[in-house]
Amino acid sequence: MDIYICYSSTTMILHLIYDSFDFKSLIIFFFVFLLLVDMIKNKNPSNFPPGPWPVPFLGTVFTKMDFRTMAKLAEVYGKVFSLRVGSEKIVIISGYKMVKEALVTQNDSFVERPNVPLFHKVFKAIGISLSNGYLWRSHRKFAAFHLRMFGEGKKSLEHRIQQECVYLCDAFKTEKGPFNPLTILNGAVSNTVASLIFGQRFEYHDECYQRILRLDTECVQLMGSPRAQLYNVCPWLLEYLPGPHQTIFSNYKKITNFLRGEIIKHREDWDSSNPRDLIDNYLTEMEKKKSDPKAGFNIEGLVITCLDVIEAGTETTATTLRWGLLFMIKYPETQRKFQEEIDRVIGQSRQPCLADRVNMPYTDAVIHEMQRLGDVVPLGFPKKAVKDTTLGGYFIPKGTAVSTILSSVLHDPNEWETPDTFNPGHFLNENGQFRKRDAFLAFSAGKRACLGEQLARQVLFLFFTSLLQQFTISKCPGEEPSLVGEIWFTYAPAPYRMCVSSR
Repeated sequence: MDIYICYSSTTMILHLIYDSFDFKSLIIFFFVFLLLVDMIKNKNPSNFPPGPWPVPFLGTVFTKMDFRTMAKLAEVYGKVFSLRVGSEKIVIISGYKMVKEALVTQNDSFVERPNVPLFHKVFKAIGISLSNGYLWRSHRKFAAFHLRMFGEGKKSLEHRIQQECVYLCDAFKTEKGPFNPLTILNGAVSNTVASLIFGQRFEYHDECYQRILRLDTECVQLMGSPRAQLYNVCPWLLEYLPGPHQTIFSNYKKITNFLRGEIIKHREDWDSSNPRDLIDNYLTEMEKKKSDPKAGFNIEGLVITCLDVIEAGTETTATTLRWGLLFMIKYPETQRKFQEEIDRVIGQSRQPCLADRVNMPYTDAVIHEMQRLGDVVPLGFPKKAVKDTTLGGYFIPKGTAVSTILSSVLHDPNEWETPDTFNPGHFLNENGQFRKRDAFLAFSAGKRACLGEQLARQVLFLFFTSLLQQFTISKCPGEEPSLVGEIWFTYAPAPYRMCVSSR
């Protein structure tokens, strides 16, 4: 009886509350309730890095995730600050000292990758770049072995790049007037990667392969756009809506279908005793690891591994070369000194080789400086804290995404004499010899440093030296290319044209 009376009283009270609310009041009540849930769920832990106030449910969705915006936020909140993308917290690290602390000193604390929906949709946490744990270690070891394997012998990496230098210079010779070097450079750099993956190169006018390169370039352009990054906030909704993210997914589907076609061709005449390239080596590894499925060596893993190598070794290197040619247009005196060193050390009777680099400190300095000021990858790809840790005096909980502003390192006024000016002297000592700089983190650092670093260094030296050996680069009459770049997923020069004259 008492229970019945209590139940009836509760029901009456609820009815009274309900009757006292109109529809507008119910909406307000429901919104406040959700707001409280969001605040409780996403409350920052004690001593978490500060940051801009997030919009409920959406986080800091209206904050652009580009390096210039991040630099401005660092001025307000300090070298270590935080953002919220949807419901996910991300800590941003700026300046050489703090970035070094995260990538080098505490390397083991930030060695895994977080789940970034826009990239997870494509790379699926397999392959090399975005995988974790045992699968990542297995694939990273495989990639390092493959690059070492092709580092020696007749078909060495250096020999492949030198062969491509001939095609690149021939392509420049055919240009009789002003031209944009983007397509030629993309084709040349991608061919060095293609020789490693497919065991062959493609002609610069091969429409099928050029289409693949255009699709990839478009993806790199779109991935840096705020609209595409909205997918990371609510992928469950945007999965079914149009937008640049759909173009990215469609393009990568076409690229991976192309890779699958190349893999099928390889399987038809694959000989494990005579590997020609990465695909052959991977197929052999698949056979060896049949009893170890956790290592992830399967056809889908091969597709994504090929895509990883393409992404690591193509667009960033080609963009760096475009910056380099632009700097030669803007700084003709630097170009003259560069060519004088080429003439003195190499001459005109033979191709440049990697052994020349030790005797060419000015050349080495110029190439490093064009990487530094070109700043092609201004934001490091996010990592994830694998344990609770402290950085810059702030608490970083396990599972938190962490991203570094590499641009802030390459332009740190405490590390560089003229951080915003093209100055090869940054890499020369008082005797004119090349000197390494600890703050040169163009390839990031630590266990997750750029996979394509070895290839990129060789390509940049051999390509750039070969071009300046044979040509003088100059601006087109009546045109003045800008040093202000465009923010894609990378940082690229605005489209420009140039003229070349044979030496």
